[in-house]
Amino acid sequence: MSGALWGGRFEEEPLEALVAFGASLPVDVRLALYDLRGSLAHIRMLKRQGIVPAGAAERIEAGLRTMLREAWAAIGGAAAAGTADPAPAPVRTSSVDPFGWGWRLADEDVHMAIERTLAERIGPDAGWLHTGRSRNDQVALDMHLYAVDVAAALEKAVEGLRQRLEVLAARGPDAPMPGYTHLQRAQPVTWGTHLGAYQEMFRRDAERFRACCERAAVSPLGAGALAGSSFPLDRASVAAELGLPAVYANTMDAVADRDFLVEIAAACALCMVHLSRLAEELVLWATAEFGFIRLSDRVATGSSMMPQKKNPDPAELIRGKCGRVFGDLQALLVLLKGLPLAYNKDMQEDKPAFFDATDTTLACLDAMDAFLSGVEPDLERMRAAVEADPSIHATRMAEDLVRQGVPFREAHAQVGRRLRGVDGG
Repeated sequence: MSGALWGGRFEEEPLEALVAFGASLPVDVRLALYDLRGSLAHIRMLKRQGIVPAGAAERIEAGLRTMLREAWAAIGGAAAAGTADPAPAPVRTSSVDPFGWGWRLADEDVHMAIERTLAERIGPDAGWLHTGRSRNDQVALDMHLYAVDVAAALEKAVEGLRQRLEVLAARGPDAPMPGYTHLQRAQPVTWGTHLGAYQEMFRRDAERFRACCERAAVSPLGAGALAGSSFPLDRASVAAELGLPAVYANTMDAVADRDFLVEIAAACALCMVHLSRLAEELVLWATAEFGFIRLSDRVATGSSMMPQKKNPDPAELIRGKCGRVFGDLQALLVLLKGLPLAYNKDMQEDKPAFFDATDTTLACLDAMDAFLSGVEPDLERMRAAVEADPSIHATRMAEDLVRQGVPFREAHAQVGRRLRGVDGG
């Protein structure tokens, strides 16, 4: 018989190469605290419903609570300060065994690793924990809990960047600067207006992440593998305990749905577009040709060959990382597009793409916030650029003629001829 927790109907051990190939623990280990929270809520419900013996449920709960405290202490979290049952924030780790519990690839995934560790600590009673659930609804729950936290973290980071832009704009809110279309000087704008446009973009990003957070806050637990369970599970109480205001209406949808991950990844991709556009303008403005901003030494880098160089590398990296997040979104869409209901092993691949998309976006938001702390607008250089180019006032000149009774098309033509040196009257 196979030694795996699912190995009852198997006579042979699985091939080591395929165990390593199929193991998701190196990736989903970051879900450990969420899995422990979900398991705690699940065993409490099983006890309340009289589905498992009270004594076994209490021993399982005590074991899980101890593991949760140890996990938080290992990463310097709230439990290290004595909090009994903290609500975890996103935890990032590359270690298969971050808590020193002896986890290994043979455990396959974080769910099996936790159950094995629990069994080593409390004995056969740990076998009651999986009653009424499957790894299908278990991993879906973990991803919902993680998604809620990471969407909230993204919203907070975006709001922080908006505040940074507001502070930067306040250094010269009414200072004139050239506005561009097609990268050609178009009309005068102000420093505050230009940065205000990015504040609006990031305001929409924050709204999107907030909406994603709300849509992700639904519990799939109790859906089992796909068709629920014959036990009288109280799905609503588990969801409420975990801070999720709703449960899935359809059990097959509960285990098959990854829309909430795609939505967050799409919001990340759009946020990265906005970050990249801002980065592009900062790179341009920092050139000698524009000279609209000066960079602090704290946020720039030099050249290994050219002593005079002062490069806006962080902005360039942010611009470059856009493609990575776009690729993550595409990977999620392609992963899901042809899957039959309900769960398929392909869905294990949702995590690398989702984690990378959210990690990268959070890192870029933090990097842009830090970079802007070292940006100083050269308001006089911007003003001089406006004053040196009379053509930038062409639209206003045409509108002044309209006020004098000239039809706009004729006014447009007169100003155009004037600017190319032809006397238009």
